[in-house]
Parts: sequence; C-alpha cells; structure tokens
Amino acid sequence: MFLDDSFPPDSRVENEAFSLVRAGHEVFLFSLDYKSQAKPKENIRGIQVCRYASGKLIYKLSALAYTIPFYHQLISNKIRHFLMEIQPDVLHIHDMLMAQAVMDVNEKQTKPIPVVLDLHENRPEIMQYYPHLQKFPGKFLIKVDRWRKKQVELIKRADKVILVTPEAVKVAMNQSGEPYSKFIVVPNTIEKDIYFNYPIDQKLQKRFKKGFDIVYVGDTGLRRGTDTAIRAMKKVIEQVPQAQLILVGKSSEEQTLLELVDELGLSAYVAFEGWQDVSTFPSYIWGAEVCISPLKRNLHHDTTYANKIFQYMAGKRPLLVSDCDSQAVLVKSLACGLVFEADNAEAMAQSLIFLYKNPTQAREMGERGFDAVSETYHWEETSKELLALYASSFSDQ
Repeated sequence: MFLDDSFPPDSRVENEAFSLVRAGHEVFLFSLDYKSQAKPKENIRGIQVCRYASGKLIYKLSALAYTIPFYHQLISNKIRHFLMEIQPDVLHIHDMLMAQAVMDVNEKQTKPIPVVLDLHENRPEIMQYYPHLQKFPGKFLIKVDRWRKKQVELIKRADKVILVTPEAVKVAMNQSGEPYSKFIVVPNTIEKDIYFNYPIDQKLQKRFKKGFDIVYVGDTGLRRGTDTAIRAMKKVIEQVPQAQLILVGKSSEEQTLLELVDELGLSAYVAFEGWQDVSTFPSYIWGAEVCISPLKRNLHHDTTYANKIFQYMAGKRPLLVSDCDSQAVLVKSLACGLVFEADNAEAMAQSLIFLYKNPTQAREMGERGFDAVSETYHWEETSKELLALYASSFSDQ
C-alpha cells in the first residue's frame, strides 16, 4: 500500500490494511513520513509500516503535484527502493496524489505489478473549495482542470479502482469511459469492535444538556454547510428556545463562523468545541437529540458518504442531512432521518423544528439507523468487496 502522508492516523487505510491482514495477506504500507520522531519501520496491528523521511520541500511540492513534476521526481527513488525491498504482488495506492509516481516507477519494471487505485474522494472536485485555492498564489498555481484530467488518466492506467459510493462509480465511468467491472465500492463505515468500545463521558453530556441539542462532528469548513446550520438556528430558537448547536471540530474558516454567530446574536445557542479525538464522538452524539450533515452541493459531496453519517447512526440519533445525492439516497432508503435542500437555512430550520415536535418519530428514525449500522453499514460487512477483490482478481500473483 502507498500513502502520501504520515501513518497513523488514517482510519480508512488502517481499516483496509487490517482487514486484509486478518484475511491472511501480508500488507506493507509505504508512508511518506513528515514526523521526524517516528520509527522507520513499525508493525501496527499486523500492518508492516515502512516510513520514508520526507521534508518540508516534498510536503509543499505535493500541492503542485500535477502542476510541475518535481514532487513525483523527489519520491520516485523512495518508491523504487520500497518495491525492490518488498517485492509485492499488488500495488494498492491510496488517493491520487502520489499515484503517478508509483505507476511511472512500476511501468518501467521488467514485469509491472497489478495496480489498485483507491480514491478516498474526488480530489479535483473538492480542491476548488479549499481556502488556499481561493487566493494568491494557490489560485494561479494550482489548476483544478489538470487534476481532473490526471484523475481520469490514472483511473485508465489502474487495473482496478476502489470508490466510496455507487454514485461515485457512475461519475467515474462517465468521465473515463471505463467499464463497471473495473470498479468496486468500499464505503467509509465504522468498525464496530472499535467504535462501540469508546467510553461514554457522562460529564461531557451533562455539560451541554439544554433540552434540544443539535450535534455536528468533523471539519467545520463552510463547504460542509456549518454556516447554513448557524443561520438555521436563528429560526429554530424562535420556537425552540432551549435548542443548542454544538460544533465538534475545526477548520481554517472558523473565524468566519464565529463572526456569523456574533452577527446573528447566537452566542448563547452555538458552542464551538474545537478539534476532538474520534473517541469522544459517541459521547457528543449520545447526548444529542439530532445529528446533522448539512453539506453544500458539489460533485464531490454528491458522490460521497461523510464518516459522520454512520457515527450518528451508531448513536441511535435521527439524521438531518442536505440533499447531496449519496447521503440523501441513504437516509431516505433507511428512513433514518430527514433531508432538506442544501444551503437553505429556512428548510433546515423547519426540519429541526419538526424533529423537536415529533420526538416519537425522531426516536424511531434513530433506531432504524442503528439497526442499519448493526446489520449492514459496518466495516466487517462493507469491506467484503475489498476482500473479494484480493481473493479473486490477484489470486494467481
């Protein structure tokens, strides 16, 4: 496996690697290491991590990976060393950032090795919303169109491609012209043995209990719709004065959110918790009456599941999500929450008020979500396609 960052943490990489180890495979993880104190080699849950020291230059050049070739040139020798030392049967590349370098090195070998490209997200589509791409110099140096073309090229060069939702497969097929058989779907669901064993912090729950607590966990960037949720609170408190929005996470745009709260006079109704470890999420979620994912619509959000969706379901809480395709289809099909029009604070407020006024229906939605996570939407179940891929497609390697 290849990861363009330090490891750990990366829950998707760890889940996939550990599942393959548990199934009897040997997994060696190439990691670009930006933490100088980390061990060059380490065994983590059976995953044999091989860290390659990488300085600030490589890190900074990664943002220009498909603008200028220096990033790929600088890491090629590291990749070549790894392949010579490990002699792997399959190359599994996480995300597109270092995919070109891995494929280029591999294709120059006497006998190229099969390649699996694991796209955790549609990076070209989401990049255009990154704050540093909205201003100089990123706006002029990083060309999103080049990343789009490169992603299609990489999909074509790979032997198999892993995506996170059926909607993402449809988009990739349409853009690349590749057949359905080339793709498999592996969603980011929870690993029950880990998630359900996180301790519940009763003091944390009591600290926030006001009667109708609305919880959001994760990156609080504006593209996630956190500003929509704040604007909705202005309407909600008119009918539900005991309502409170709790934002568990952070982003570089947090100052904008703080200013919006101040402008709307909502300081008593919006709590900023900052970044918290995932182990605290169950405590926040169990203390909530409703959990939200108000993503704004774009091609990436329309074709992905936010991790928080399944974390909310695991907490037996009703979901309120925007109408981004993948999450809307999931919530509607499971009847585990409500869907509102993205970026529409009025519609979001009305849905929140409905859930407040109909606690029985809200509780039933939460129970249906919990049942779905317990039975289907958990890692042991959703990783089956990944395991089948390695049990069949590459069994002769």
